Amino acid sequence: MRRYGKHTDEDDVRVRPNRRGNRPRSNIRPKHEDATEGMVLTVDRGRLHVLVEDRTIIAMKARELGRKGVVVGDRVAVVGDLSGDKDTLARIVRVEERSSVLRRTADDDDPYERVVVANADQLAIVTALADPEPRPRLIDRCLVAAFDAGLEPLLVLTKSDLASAKDLLETYEPLGVPYVVTSREQLADGEAADRVREQLADRTTVFVGHSGVGKTTLVNALVPADRKRATGRVNAVTGRGRHTTTSALALPLPDDKGWLIDTPGVRSFGLHHVDPSRVIHAFPDLEPGTEGCPRACSHDERDCALDQWVADGHAEPARLYSLRRLLATRERREGD
Repeated sequence: MRRYGKHTDEDDVRVRPNRRGNRPRSNIRPKHEDATEGMVLTVDRGRLHVLVEDRTIIAMKARELGRKGVVVGDRVAVVGDLSGDKDTLARIVRVEERSSVLRRTADDDDPYERVVVANADQLAIVTALADPEPRPRLIDRCLVAAFDAGLEPLLVLTKSDLASAKDLLETYEPLGVPYVVTSREQLADGEAADRVREQLADRTTVFVGHSGVGKTTLVNALVPADRKRATGRVNAVTGRGRHTTTSALALPLPDDKGWLIDTPGVRSFGLHHVDPSRVIHAFPDLEPGTEGCPRACSHDERDCALDQWVADGHAEPARLYSLRRLLATRERREGD
């Protein structure tokens, strides 16, 4: 009888049978140099819709990616059946380096951040001027997230036929954020869509907004007819009802003039993941003045050098007020 122990030799090596074969495991992952590039358009129950050349294929994440997430906007490498035919499935084997990442948390005390989209360069914050009423705190939070992610912000104000945009625009004028004001009549005749489309040209823009602000109606006016989403009604007070957008979806603008990424309506925008020190980068007229600030300055304390910087005429007082208001959103809930 052969014994197994410290004196075993090569003949004593036993192979454990298994259903998947006896191929030895390896930490060396294939390079997939022949993989085809694609862009993730949407994610649906673990299946990813990926644009490859001129067709959309269905793919799943390869096991070798481990826990690495794949989100809308990601540039990926895919292998397998790329025909796009019914019941075919490809594999995503690599996620390319991202140029930007828009994140949010469920709430400020939630440590788990969620990637909303990747590789966008503009964030369109859609806000109704009435029905429902504007939520400046939510706008502020979206602006902070945009600045933190390195995205250019854009305000899109809808339903101007119900209320004036004057007061809200005055609030954000010191930030220099571009804006477009639309009405339901202008959307119907195409005038508003043309003005919004000018701001989206040659960019990848993420649309974010509270449920019921008319975001889906606006998106439908911007994209080809065969890409339209269904619209629904949401109670302006409770936020309850049929929310028309349930997952992020990337849509091409006409004539290949850019991409629009529609996202589900949000009730909150947590900023647990945001480092407040990065928000100052969105204020190039104020940032040089922070050189005289004490270490770990919150920019809203007695020894903050920005007060003197503004007093010396290097920046407008309204700009410093806007910076401090945005920084305060990191510590203040939307209802405060």
